[in-house]
Amino acid sequence: MITVEDFQKMVALATKTVTERADEFSRLDAALGDGDHGEAISTAMNVVSKEAMKGGDFKNMLNNMGFGVMLETSGSTSTLLGALFMGMSDGVPANTEELTADDVRTMFQSGLKNIQMNTNAQVGDKTMMDAVIPAVEAIKSSTSDDCKVVLQAGAEAALKGAESTIGMRANFGRARNLGDKTIGHPDAGATSWASIFDSFAKAL
Repeated sequence: MITVEDFQKMVALATKTVTERADEFSRLDAALGDGDHGEAISTAMNVVSKEAMKGGDFKNMLNNMGFGVMLETSGSTSTLLGALFMGMSDGVPANTEELTADDVRTMFQSGLKNIQMNTNAQVGDKTMMDAVIPAVEAIKSSTSDDCKVVLQAGAEAALKGAESTIGMRANFGRARNLGDKTIGHPDAGATSWASIFDSFAKAL
């Protein structure tokens, strides 16, 4: 089971990791985009963490995390993070204070569904979705009753997905204008989102 306190630890570690690696993510982004991704995702995750620490049941906490980051910050990173957590909120019953492995699978599938309402990017487009989609598919496919094992499957898939972007040609955003020059560089968004999934698993 994952308690609210467990989830707060997951978010706290993800925020700490993203903040510590912010310069790295911005350097990756500078090769293909505006070079501000590290600052954007660090700022957004700190807002998410602040809202998470207020607690409550899972549905309300997740909704506040998603709504809060979209209210306090702007840009695509905040929009997609907000979509993830608000979608996760939609995927858990009211008054839930502990999550089973099945709850975790349903929650992340609901989060992905909401993200996909905000972007058309698919696996292979060299975006954050190259980490997020494989992560959620691995979570969904895990048959374990242990939440840590389920999240580890997601983390491993996200990290592999991020690594796979090195050989891809960008199809979205400013990077797509660079054409084949984007091949050979990892995508900053996929790398940062993979670190979030990895942190979720490590925190348990």
